[in-house]
Amino acid sequence: MRSSEYENIIKVENVYKTYKNGTAKAVAGVSFSVTPGVCFGLLGPNGAGKSTMMKMIYGVSYRDGTPDSGISVFGHDPGRNALPIRFLSGIVPQENNLDEELNVEQNLKVFCRFYNITGSQAQDRISELLSFMELSEKQSFGIKQLSGGMKRRLIIARALLNNPRLLVLDEPTTGLDPQVRHLIWDKLRRLKRQGMTILLTTHYMDEAFQICDSVFIMNKGKSVAEGNPQQLVNKHIESYVLEVYSKESFSVISKNVTEKCCRVDDDGADVTRIYSDDYERLREFSKQLTGGDFYLRQSNLEDLFLKITGSRLNAQQ
Repeated sequence: MRSSEYENIIKVENVYKTYKNGTAKAVAGVSFSVTPGVCFGLLGPNGAGKSTMMKMIYGVSYRDGTPDSGISVFGHDPGRNALPIRFLSGIVPQENNLDEELNVEQNLKVFCRFYNITGSQAQDRISELLSFMELSEKQSFGIKQLSGGMKRRLIIARALLNNPRLLVLDEPTTGLDPQVRHLIWDKLRRLKRQGMTILLTTHYMDEAFQICDSVFIMNKGKSVAEGNPQQLVNKHIESYVLEVYSKESFSVISKNVTEKCCRVDDDGADVTRIYSDDYERLREFSKQLTGGDFYLRQSNLEDLFLKITGSRLNAQQ
């Protein structure tokens, strides 16, 4: 993959996006930058503004609401000069949008024409990408014959036809089984090692942790945290968590759980989470519970997300 001459592939400075005659702010003063060759994750609960932010970056949200400013992609303003950005980018939308009237190879050939890739060059590129996404045997298959995971992999292959410098993925593995998700993660890591810059939104915390060099967490249109996933967890959250799966079970140990030793998070459902840097203390609590009523583990990015936004990333809102 080509290296970029730009210090920042994407630069966002104090960006606002307002709808409904200025009464609703989807994005409120957001700033961040994406350097070449990294995977940058935009995270947030539903309604946080991340989808609006993504649309502004690749230039499709300029017909509604207030004019956007302060965004630069490859040195271009996506609101005024989106064409060169799209020529240098590949887009994987949230929804599958393959042409079901065409087979696998034909879907890719149509997009090759958009980038003026023709003849043997197009055929070579299609073969290369089908092999990369492990779809070579499906070349002549109709789209309806493909599984959901195969369709997602084909859409990623389509987004790579122009050998983009920036790959934009909007929830690329939602609804896929774990095996396919891990396959896609492996391909994205390989692309990143080859120098490609990746912008990702996801509802899977393990996905963000696995492949993102940096994450930007939004809530209600604003930034609430930014940085390397592991470093954010180390800085902002206790090391361990004891998940207790019923209120009855938690009542067994609640009299011994104090603010001095632990932090308790009750999300309003049956699960109570007890956070602490003292693993042995949590293990002693767990010994008073019945197996299957609890889970003692290390804290992760989703625990951080829950702490700073008040909701889980994949919560339906």
